[in-house]
Amino acid sequence: MGVISKMRKQDAVYWPPGAYDGYGQPTLGAAVAIKCRWEDVAEQFLDAESEEQLSNARVYVDRTVELGGMLWLGVIGSAPADPKLDDDAWEIRKYESIPNFKATEFLKSVLL
Repeated sequence: MGVISKMRKQDAVYWPPGAYDGYGQPTLGAAVAIKCRWEDVAEQFLDAESEEQLSNARVYVDRTVELGGMLWLGVIGSAPADPKLDDDAWEIRKYESIPNFKATEFLKSVLL
């Protein structure tokens, strides 16, 4: 287990983006338990449309996640039924993946 893997000791729930419903609104896929390190920090960043945004948190995740998905800090058994209605669940607005020098591990993080 590498240094990057050891830093992710918190539990979170990830909902990947799903298909669009009959009204053209995006839906979410099934909830997945992940390991992470969640930092409540405000960071300025450019979103996918090159618009300046301010994040609510940076989360270091254990897998590749998709923009438009949602994250919630906690264990899957306590997760909200609908994360879009929960004030503690946040949309993934930026995803980054940075390899270590040997490219044996990747530091994957998202801005919410």
